[in-house]
Amino acid sequence: MKKDIEARADIELLINRFYEVVREDELLGKFFAHVNWETHLPIMYNFWENTLFYTGGYTGNPLKIHMNFHLRFPMSQDHFQRWEQLFVSTLDGLFAGEKTELARQRAFSISTVMQIKMFPDKN
Repeated sequence: MKKDIEARADIELLINRFYEVVREDELLGKFFAHVNWETHLPIMYNFWENTLFYTGGYTGNPLKIHMNFHLRFPMSQDHFQRWEQLFVSTLDGLFAGEKTELARQRAFSISTVMQIKMFPDKN
């Protein structure tokens, strides 16, 4: 039986595994080819730790960051759908429980809001 997400170490496992998959993905990998992982991963750990445990450790603006990225490297709704698929399959492969379900819900909510803001004509 899988355990639930209980601590930062679980979040780090999830994020590390997720980005291993993303970097190899045919559709999404190109967006991550030049990422500084030493900088990016701790930001993602803080983001998801704050998202699930309300730690206050993340104060950034993901929508603004993604909107600026989209101006330089245009994304489509297909990219977001693939991100959702990979995130959920990684999540489900590692964990099960209340916080896992919260992570799933938050991932879809975040993705939905970003798509509405980035592609207003398609929603």
